[in-house]
Amino acid sequence: MTIRNIRQLVPARAVTEGAGVTVHRGIGTPALKHLDPFLMLDHFGSDDPEEYIAGFPDHPHRGFITFTYMLDGHMEHRDSMGNRGDLRAGGAQWMKAASGVIHSEMPRQSEGRMRGFQLWINLPAAEKMSDPAYQEFSAGAIPDAAGEGARVRVLAGEYGGRKGVIRDPDTEVLYLDVALDAGVDFRLPVPASHNAFVYVFEGDAETAGQALPRHSLAVLGEGDEVDLVAGPEGARFILVAGKPIGEPVVQYGPFVMNTRQEIEQAFADYRAGTLVKAKAVITGM
Repeated sequence: MTIRNIRQLVPARAVTEGAGVTVHRGIGTPALKHLDPFLMLDHFGSDDPEEYIAGFPDHPHRGFITFTYMLDGHMEHRDSMGNRGDLRAGGAQWMKAASGVIHSEMPRQSEGRMRGFQLWINLPAAEKMSDPAYQEFSAGAIPDAAGEGARVRVLAGEYGGRKGVIRDPDTEVLYLDVALDAGVDFRLPVPASHNAFVYVFEGDAETAGQALPRHSLAVLGEGDEVDLVAGPEGARFILVAGKPIGEPVVQYGPFVMNTRQEIEQAFADYRAGTLVKAKAVITGM
């Protein structure tokens, strides 16, 4: 087994989204535009409702997947096809926008902490104009795997004999929420063919003697095993890996396609009110 070192360390960058909400972006910046198949990673979090209450009103998507994981708080999803999702602390939603979705993500709390992640995952060309779909799961549906000094929530992929509830057949995504006590060593095989990253959001950690500071995204290099050791205060991080698609990516705002012509068509459809072509099916919860 070959341990993956840190290939690139990207400090999260503050970006304003939605109706003025500040998020911290690790993928989707000039420092790291994409990490195939991942297009964007946003970490949002605040104890001040003035910083999140405006939420993310109606906005369109086409050509990719959004994967939202709520750590704390209560967010409601609604879309133009009448679908509704209720994301509470510990819950997750996989939204395949595909041919087109117009949706909103709005807080359903007026005080307390709101915290979580949103990951954008690309779709292969053959799937970009397929019908939308949702996978939504409450906190109680997501399996936990515990070891000595380690607690792992398995959202997608497999760890410790537990299989995640989210399925992404095109990219075989692994998505773990890992909490380690001080000094605990966490090891996991990850296919050498997959791109992988770690984002530490509590405490700090290291891999192969390289520091993983809080609120920085570490792109992991070549190898087939991840080995992370928690610092003196412990660590909590997401570990994500996925099989690259290897196709051209043309992105403009909320649309991600393979050619400029397809992006122009997405905007034309949105202006004409024909972006949404099919009603999504919701599974899970």
